[in-house]
Amino acid sequence: MTSLLAEGLSAAGVDVTLLATLDSVTSGALDGVCPRVRRRSIARRAGVGGDACRARVEPFGRVRRRPQPSRLAAAGLRRSLPGPFAHHGPWILRHGHPARLRDYVATVHHGIDLDAFPFDPVGGRRLTAFGRVHPDKGTHTAIEIARRAGMPLTICGIVQDERYFEEEIVPKVDGEQVSFLRPVGPERRGQILGGAAALLHPIAFDEPFGLSVVEAMACGTPVVPYRRGSMAEVVDPGVTGFLVDSLDEAVTAVARIATIDRAQTERRFSADRMVASYLRIYREMLGQC
Repeated sequence: MTSLLAEGLSAAGVDVTLLATLDSVTSGALDGVCPRVRRRSIARRAGVGGDACRARVEPFGRVRRRPQPSRLAAAGLRRSLPGPFAHHGPWILRHGHPARLRDYVATVHHGIDLDAFPFDPVGGRRLTAFGRVHPDKGTHTAIEIARRAGMPLTICGIVQDERYFEEEIVPKVDGEQVSFLRPVGPERRGQILGGAAALLHPIAFDEPFGLSVVEAMACGTPVVPYRRGSMAEVVDPGVTGFLVDSLDEAVTAVARIATIDRAQTERRFSADRMVASYLRIYREMLGQC
């Protein structure tokens, strides 16, 4: 999402500086001190907060000269940067209810490169679960949904919780009923998502967005997510998939996926729409100065 936004803003004539590892590719200016990302380490430590998180992100910005590009440093960024400042972040949830930030400006849904997700009018017979392997993503629940539905499942994603993976997932992977492909790159992502009968997304947390859901829908593939976080904003029930609240409801929804017209694909989550929305916000903020 960050790459698509940076490239789109650059193409629109915006002066963009990307704080990232030095092996990153960007049309804008690249600034950083870390030669490359340590993917395995970052995957293991995802979600770590406080000083440990700040220590992890510190190499990405030139400390003292540039702010740290961390969501934890938003308040510091506001103090250190001249002029208007926009910070991207999810809604804050308090007691299960969304609360707007005091300086909330607008909601901009993520955008994807629609060309990377070609429409598949037929799909296949396998279900898929796409995302990090972690209890939050409900990988084990996806396996149980597929088993009860009597359909094979393909799992793709990084292993973020090794113990969970070894204890809950590996014993059920047999290459037939359950296949595990680990992460797949852009060259295979659209093929796997478009070739699925449906995407299972039984999340166990209030997910702020869910890229794999909109990627699957862009391919014409129905989605069956748990009704948590942003899913009610993203999924049109009965048109692009079914929102469910339990494992039993998910199994019932899978049995109904043939009623979804894959031609009614959801393609409003484009990178162009995302970039245009950010540009509109930037102009409004500048106009208020």
